[in-house]
Amino acid sequence: MKPIWIVDDDQSIRFVLEKALLREHLPTRSFSNSRDVLAALNSAADDEGPQILVSDIRMPGGSGLELLEKVKAKHPGLPVIIMTAFSDLDSAVSAFQGGAFEYLPKPFDLPKAVELIRRAVEESQREEVAEERMGDAPEMLGQAPAMQDVFRAIGRLSQSNVTVMITGESGSGKELVARALHKHSPRASGPFVAINTAAIPKDLLESELFGHERGAFTGAQTMRRGRFEQADGGTLFLDEIGDMPFELQTRLLRVLSDGHFYRVGGHSAVKANVRVIAATHQDLEQRVKDGAFREDLFHRLNVIRLRLPALRERKEDISVLTRHFLQQSAQQLGVEPKRISDAALAWLEVFNFPGNVRQLENICHWLTVMAPAQMVEAKDLPPEVGVSLTEPVAQSLVPFAGGGLAPAGTAPAHAALATTVPATAQVASVPSMGALAGWESALEAEAIALLGAGSPDVWDALTHRFESRLILAALSNTKGRRIEAAQKLGIGRNTITRKIQELGLE
Repeated sequence: MKPIWIVDDDQSIRFVLEKALLREHLPTRSFSNSRDVLAALNSAADDEGPQILVSDIRMPGGSGLELLEKVKAKHPGLPVIIMTAFSDLDSAVSAFQGGAFEYLPKPFDLPKAVELIRRAVEESQREEVAEERMGDAPEMLGQAPAMQDVFRAIGRLSQSNVTVMITGESGSGKELVARALHKHSPRASGPFVAINTAAIPKDLLESELFGHERGAFTGAQTMRRGRFEQADGGTLFLDEIGDMPFELQTRLLRVLSDGHFYRVGGHSAVKANVRVIAATHQDLEQRVKDGAFREDLFHRLNVIRLRLPALRERKEDISVLTRHFLQQSAQQLGVEPKRISDAALAWLEVFNFPGNVRQLENICHWLTVMAPAQMVEAKDLPPEVGVSLTEPVAQSLVPFAGGGLAPAGTAPAHAALATTVPATAQVASVPSMGALAGWESALEAEAIALLGAGSPDVWDALTHRFESRLILAALSNTKGRRIEAAQKLGIGRNTITRKIQELGLE
């Protein structure tokens, strides 16, 4: 393993950290100023550089913040831990802005310092593996069995020009599949033209698809080629085909039958050699039964059907997709990619993602801009994910019938309050009230279940758990400051002290 580089002008700090890290079998290299570090970085080969850089802020010959800026410019993926005195917390905020992994306040507790450095090492190694996997990222990502079925279907269709219908929820990546079908087809050298039939007004859709002649209608100053002509020799992707107006479906059917069509206002038939790939999030069979979609067009389009799974059906892909989108967002914005903690990933993996992959991509864009530190924690996730201000429970979480999350193995009727209160003040939180989607109903169900089972002292049992959660949440929010927590809860200082003792939260 590459060494941890320690930068501090105080020889005693360097000595203490060196010995503590060596006891943990972590190699080290020490420097007394930032100039020597930069020189060593410039001369070191890729496999000789540091795994982690631990630097003081105030040093002669250049501050740790200046060193951080220069290091991040050349080695954006290198985790940097900034050491600072308590009076330098404003500088620590600047360190986070500059991309520091974490800050270590002086005087520090040695075991905690070693634990922080080891966490940074583990994260660094995880990111190295992730970067290797992402270095040659394919056009589509997915290890889930349902996605592997899609990949196999694309492979089988690679030498075919057959019409394909892609079904799946909005945001699941239907256009990405269509592009892959085109890229791996005999028409790959031809154009790929996409049109969302639901996004274009009914009066303009015909002209968009088939083009128009000059003077065909007011404003038609010149002849215009439609999407079918633009896609000649290639692929036309008709997205949201289920929303196409009924009268246009007849014209589309005719084109699919013989490849001929007329521009709007035209009298000469135009022929286009186009492969059509259609997509919809709707139930076309039901649309046919309702008389909103032509049955003959349905059968013409439904030659080969590919169903794209929703993101909630491929949870195992969330981790790699998240890291991919964070990398992608960083490249687009010209910033260093964010890293994401296992705890934050755990929350994403239990979220239902009604907007599917598109929603995950948007969340990653949001995190790239809004997350305060380079390491994205659970508390940094946007409100829509439903994370409270504290860390998620260490256990795995599963959805429950009320719409929220509960620890794995918890009965649905008990989901909202089933986690036991930890003996220490290190909080294991439940999701936010927004995520629980009706915690009062879950509380009622819990009470009914306990009463039905003949449990004694139901009032005391539920009150005990409710008060414990409330106090622990407040203490977490105030970082353990009891007086401030009491003020936020609207209770007295003596009351919170007494409750902490009664509830065993010491």
